[in-house]
Amino acid sequence: MKRKSVLVVAGVFCLALMLSLVPLQSAHAKGKVIKLKFANYFPPPSGQSKIAQEFCNEVEKRTKGRVKIQYLAGGSLLKAPAIYNGIETGIADIGYAHVEYTPGRFPVTSASELPLAYPSGWVGSQVVNDFYNEFKPKEWDKVKLLWMNSSNPSLIISKKPVRKLEDLKGLTIRAPGMLGNTIKALGATPAPTPMMEVYDAIAKGVIDGVNTPFETLKTFRFAEVVGYTTASWQVGNIYTFFVAMNKNSYRKLPQDIKEIFNEVCGEYKERYALMWNVIDFYGKQFAKKKGVEIIELSPQEVVRWKKATEPVIENYVNNMVAKGYSEAEVRGWLKFLQDRIQYWTKKQIYLGIKSPTGPPEMRP
Repeated sequence: MKRKSVLVVAGVFCLALMLSLVPLQSAHAKGKVIKLKFANYFPPPSGQSKIAQEFCNEVEKRTKGRVKIQYLAGGSLLKAPAIYNGIETGIADIGYAHVEYTPGRFPVTSASELPLAYPSGWVGSQVVNDFYNEFKPKEWDKVKLLWMNSSNPSLIISKKPVRKLEDLKGLTIRAPGMLGNTIKALGATPAPTPMMEVYDAIAKGVIDGVNTPFETLKTFRFAEVVGYTTASWQVGNIYTFFVAMNKNSYRKLPQDIKEIFNEVCGEYKERYALMWNVIDFYGKQFAKKKGVEIIELSPQEVVRWKKATEPVIENYVNNMVAKGYSEAEVRGWLKFLQDRIQYWTKKQIYLGIKSPTGPPEMRP
């Protein structure tokens, strides 16, 4: 009798437990709205900002409103140098920036920013994603990397004409991190001026120019304060950008939401790559309207500039060896990058994607 009573009590308890779970399961099925914050430092009218807003809208649409992303552009939540740490610590759930805003934080990924003759942002974007997928640098382990992309190759945008190597001597050019090493090798003085302060710094004569792509002539309106742009893409570093997410924020997403996230990220990885190419044309066109002279390097100058920047690559190898990496490993990264640049350059030409920089086959 006692055994029967125990079984009855146990059965009642199990039934009660099952009934108590029903409302929880129903609530989970309905799902609470997941609210996230996306931080970006680009001004709202920029192409980089508009496409990030579209990404947020697309995630909300595909999740049928279960995920709502508050988009905070123009540094309204986090300024550019603080975005990566803001993602890692959870101030922002998602953020967009480039690796040069946290010097020394991404030494392996910085290999992609060496002056390796990237012809376009589309090629650069494909290459940096390939690089990450191939080597999975541990420096990204504290965040969930959604995708990467790259700027178009950086050019010499200046108040004075730069037609030959000697013209850079005595000039102060905004160029942080790896880009600063290239500018120094070319004979100018690099300055780590924050991007949002560059316009005023050039206008007031604090610096003589900036080492950035064509697109910045419009995005940051540099065409209003400079007179020349030297299309030195053959030695132009790229800025390696990332869209990353706080690990806990990603981990908490229901599995079906993660699948949607991954799908949308895959699509926007390619959209960002194409976006960079398009806005570079806009920047060049805007510059011409403002009377900015576009200078193409002669073949002889290209040889000289490339020769001048070779030590930048060798110094990177030596620095990474000093950090404990083997020389063979580091040179393996560089060979991989160079091989992928060649592969994706041929692919872009084959696909007919046009760029304002790169070899003649890429030009309109």
